This record gives sequence, C-alpha cells and structure tokens, in this order.
Amino acid sequence: MRAIVRDDLASGRIAAPKTRFPPEPNGYLHIGHAKAICLDFGIAGEFGGSCNLRFDDTNPAREDPEYVAAIRDDVRWLGFQWQSLRHASDYFEVFYLAAEKLVRQGDAFVCDLSADEVRAYRGTLTEPGRNSPFRDRSVEENLDLLRRMRAGEFADGARTLRAKIDMGAGNINLRDPALYRIKHVEHQNTGNAWPIYPMYDFAHSLSDAIEGITHSLCTLEFEDHRPLYDWCVDKVDLAHAPELLAPLLARGLPNEAGKPRQIEFSRLNFNYTVMSKRKLLALVNDGLVDGWNDPRMPTLQGIRRRGYTPSALRLMVDRVGVSKQNSLLDISILEGALRDDLDAAAPRRMAVVDPVKLVLTNVPDDFEEALTFSNHPKDEGFGQREVPFARELWIERDDFAEVPPKGFKRLTTGGEVRLRGAGIVRCDAVVKDDAGRIVELQGTLDLDSRPGMEGANRKIKGTIHWVSARHGVAADIRLYDRLFTVPDPDSDEPRKSYVDFLNPDSIRVVRGYVEPAAAQAAAEQAFQFERVGYFVADRYDHRPDAPVFNRSVTLRDTWSGGAQP
Repeated sequence: MRAIVRDDLASGRIAAPKTRFPPEPNGYLHIGHAKAICLDFGIAGEFGGSCNLRFDDTNPAREDPEYVAAIRDDVRWLGFQWQSLRHASDYFEVFYLAAEKLVRQGDAFVCDLSADEVRAYRGTLTEPGRNSPFRDRSVEENLDLLRRMRAGEFADGARTLRAKIDMGAGNINLRDPALYRIKHVEHQNTGNAWPIYPMYDFAHSLSDAIEGITHSLCTLEFEDHRPLYDWCVDKVDLAHAPELLAPLLARGLPNEAGKPRQIEFSRLNFNYTVMSKRKLLALVNDGLVDGWNDPRMPTLQGIRRRGYTPSALRLMVDRVGVSKQNSLLDISILEGALRDDLDAAAPRRMAVVDPVKLVLTNVPDDFEEALTFSNHPKDEGFGQREVPFARELWIERDDFAEVPPKGFKRLTTGGEVRLRGAGIVRCDAVVKDDAGRIVELQGTLDLDSRPGMEGANRKIKGTIHWVSARHGVAADIRLYDRLFTVPDPDSDEPRKSYVDFLNPDSIRVVRGYVEPAAAQAAAEQAFQFERVGYFVADRYDHRPDAPVFNRSVTLRDTWSGGAQP
C-alpha cells in the first residue's frame, strides 16, 4: 500500500492521499475494524493526507443512530480524527441523477423480474446467465419507470434498476447487477423522502468518487467487486459531469470529484471468537452475553471495557501487518500486545482475589504503618505511593498449602515466606471452620527482617503479596477469559453450532480486596495487580467506595501451557 501511494505521489496522479473509513451503521465495530481504521487513517496521515469517516447508510431497515454514536466514539477512542464526517445519504440526489445518466447512456434498465427470477437468470460459476426479458426497453420507457420508482408508485421489490453490462461475464458481479431497489422504509437522515435506495456497490463507488478519495482501501471480499466499482466510476464519470454534483454545491459541499483506486487487504480474524455481526447480535439477543459492551465480546466497546488500550490495538495491527491472504490469527497476538503495552504503562498495585486472613500474632493489635512502594519497578517517573500495613492481612488462598507440592515456594505450616516489602513471616497455626475450610492463618513476623533492619536481606525462597485487612477495600473482581473453548467455534465440529462451544468459565465474579490506592482509581484506569494480572476499573460500574475491576489479561498466556506466576 505504501509503495502504491509513493508511486502515485511521484507520478503526480495525486497531490496527497485521501482515504475514508466507511462502516455501515448496522452494528457495533469489532476488533477486525480496528485494522481497517488504522490503515485508512494511518496511510493518509503518514503521507500528509486526510481521511473521512463516512457512514454507508443505504439500508435503513438495519441501521440505528445508536450504532452511529458508538462508531464515532470508537474511532476517536482509537486516537483518530476524521477530516469530514459524511453519509452516503448525503449523496442520494447525486446517486439518482447518476442513475438517470446511465439510463440515458443505455447503460442501465428497469427490470421487472422478481428476486428469485433474477437469481434463476444469473447463471452459475460454470454457466453464463440469460438476459432479462426487460433488458431492451427503450431509454424513454426506462426513464419513465425509474422516475415512477422515485415517486413511490410501485411496491417493494416490484422493480429494480439494473446495470447493463454482460450476462456472460465470468465475474458474476458483472451480470447486470442491481443499482437501485424499491424500499418504502423511513431513513434516519432523510425520513420518507426516498422510496428507493441505491445498492452498496453503486453507492460505495460513487461516494468515493464524489469525495475525491484517492485510495479506496477495503477487505479481500471486495476484490471480485472491483470491476463493478470501476465500471460505476467510469460510466458515471463525475469529474466530467458537474451537473450531477449541483445538489451538493447548492448545499455548500466542495466539488472534489475524482477517480479512486481500490486496493484490497486481508481481514483480521482471531481464534476463540466470532466476528460475524449476525452471530454477535444473536449472542446479545439470546442473553448469552451482557450486551454489546460485555468485556468478553470482540466489539471495540467490549474490549475497551475489558481494559484494552488504543495503543495496544495499534501495536497489534503493526505486528500483524497487511497481506493478501486471509487467515485465522492466534488471539495470543492480541493478548501479547496488551501485555507489552500495560507492562510499560500500567502502575502496580496489590490486590487479593481469593482472600484468606493472615494474623501476625507477635504484632500489637493497634499496630499499623505506611510502607513506601514504587508505582512502577521499571520507570521511576511513575513515582511512589504509601501502602498501609497492619497486624491482620489478606493473602491469596493458593499462596498457602498445608501439604505443599514439590517445588512450592510460598507459605506452609512451619515455613517462611517474604511479605512483599514488609518482612518475613512464619506460619504457626491454621484455623478452620466446621466444614474444614481454612478461615485464618496465624503467623509470626520476623521483626529483624523488616525494611531497614539488619535481617532485611535474609535469603528466603518465596515472596507473596498482601493487603491490609484493616485498610483494604472490598472489591468485585471480574475474572474474564476467552468466550469460546475451541479455536474456531464456527467450524471445529460442523454438526454443532458455535454457541455449543461457549466457555462456561468465561466470567467469574469474586469478592476480593485491593489496597486503598487502587480503590481510588478513575474509571478505565489500568493496573497490574502484582502477581495476579492486568486489571482495569470498570468503565461503568466502578466507584471508589464500591470498586469493580475487570481482568484484562493474565500475566502469562495460560492457554498455551504457561502457568501464572
């Protein structure tokens, strides 16, 4: 792509690249769209050009202003700002004038075949299609019928305007494709002004031409549509038909018409998820997830709530690169980009997810002090914070074992472990409830091992984290995991539905404790909870007096055989 843009700049074909991101507002953007957004805005920005955000709103029955608002929010969140905000509906009058031009040129006709009949006439990949019996209507009859379509005279589906290209073409997209269909549906921007709406290929190509887009970047499924894209642009020839642009000029929109160049790239698909809008909508409608912004969803709204950052997504796109080969990428690429981003950017805090109390019996009941901790071990610029330390602590339940397995380096009965930044403790006793569950550990703090004391550097094999029971803040901690249990839920077992592979452990909500500095986080503030993982204060539910944290990603990839530290 860069080479093509450089060549076009060097040859003088363009003065600067102009691109566009053209989503249809019929759903929420997902991870795959992040690649398109980064390419559209990135290529333009790299070469001093500009990028428009254009909503392809030609199918009003499936579109909603809710999606429009979310898409605008997503693009800004990723760090990009569009040159102009456009809608395909801004150009409806131009599209219609272009349709009349094609009819007058003999390049389009009004067809009375039903949708089923059109499919029957189209032919197959190995057999040519047949001409519609209405293909040879006169220009005058076609114009009359098109204008009556425009006036709302006919019922939905009664007629279509079709391009007159070649029913014997090897590329089925060129077998007299539809350009306009009748649809008596109210549009979010134009109301009931239009009973006919342009088809995607027609509207998309002309929208690019109207806006002076120099490079139309799109995914590989549009490669077979490129000849039709070029046909529409060339036959309408907006650059030499200023009369078609008169409605735009009357509204003060600039005349930027030109001839765009379409370039295709592979889609971004990750395993352990689905990207189909239809399937994502089903997950939402069937209550299998908690809405479009559920942190398990691959939507940008969902992964943002999960704790993914714009910089992590841009890093992922850079690592994946651009190719002409569709493939199913390992989601560990995405997770790895987030780990690398947050390792550098996320302050450290202490939190206990599965708490058990540890009482330091040789410390006075009213003992407490503030210990100084670095906010980031690799960057002094993050500064320091004070963490309260007291007689009673919360530690992770799996940091203690009555019967330790081989190689266990944490706390055991009669064994010692270092409390992060506080000293060495020995476990002396275990208190259990009637069911035999451990409810309290009792230990002795080696006072000579406290910070600054002579024994502070005494060697000990294990170190565990903790939270003061007196000062820690109870928090809801949502432990998110991959939504599906198999890499390709669409095809692992053809006789099963993708919903059969939903991961029952994709979310667990536990009650844990966090140090006070974590509880005071702003919404969407990310942290590394030491020895636990990367977490983010929930975008909607978190409050300092009632913290809610979402696990963004574990410290290591536990799905590929690695163990959490």
